Amino acid sequence: MHPDPSFRPKDADLAALLVREIGFAAIFASTPDGPRVAHAPVVLGADDRALQFHLARGNGLAKHLEGATALAVVQGPDAYVSASWYSAADQVPTWNYIAVEMEGKVRKLDREALVAQLDTLSANHEERIGATPPWTRDKMSPAIFGKMADAITGFELTITAWRPTLKLSQNKPEGERARVIDGLKAQGHGALAHLMDQLAGRGERR
Repeated sequence: MHPDPSFRPKDADLAALLVREIGFAAIFASTPDGPRVAHAPVVLGADDRALQFHLARGNGLAKHLEGATALAVVQGPDAYVSASWYSAADQVPTWNYIAVEMEGKVRKLDREALVAQLDTLSANHEERIGATPPWTRDKMSPAIFGKMADAITGFELTITAWRPTLKLSQNKPEGERARVIDGLKAQGHGALAHLMDQLAGRGERR
C-alpha cells in the first residue's frame, strides 16, 4: 500500500467494486518452506467481508492455508509515467497503478461450499461475457465434474483489513493529470487512462 493518503479511495464501495470487476487475485502466506503465492479467481461475498477462492490440491500453498493469516492482492491496470509528459520542471518518472489488498484468516471450505463457489464464479462470468445460453455444470457428466472438483480445494478468507491503492496522479494539478492521460493513451494504456479520468478525484482514506 502506498503511504500517500492521496491514493486512498474515499468511496467505501470502490475497492469492493474493483475486486468484483477484476475477479482475480494473488494469495500470499507464510509456510514452513518460506513465503508462497498462488494465483486464483475470487468471489467476494455480498457483505464484502469474505473472499472465496480455490486452488489445485497440489499447489504449494494449499496445504498450509487452513487457519493461516493470508494476504490477497487484486491488481488492476498499471503503466510507466514519463516525467517528460509534465510541464513542470524537476519531475521524475513514476508508475500509476491500481491494487487492492485484503488481509484475513483463511478456512477450508467443505465440498458443498466449494461447489457453490464454482457455480457462483461461472455464473458471474458467463453473465459478464453475455453467453447465451450460459455454461453451467449441468452440461457436464456428474462423474467427471466430481473428479475435477476432487482435484481442487476451496477456501474462504475472512477480511479483517482492506488496503486499497489507486495511484492515478491525484497528487498532480489537473493540467498535469490531463497530460499524463494523453501520454498513456498514446502508449496504448487506454484502460488506465480511462480510470484516471474517472477516479483520480476520489483520493482519500477508506
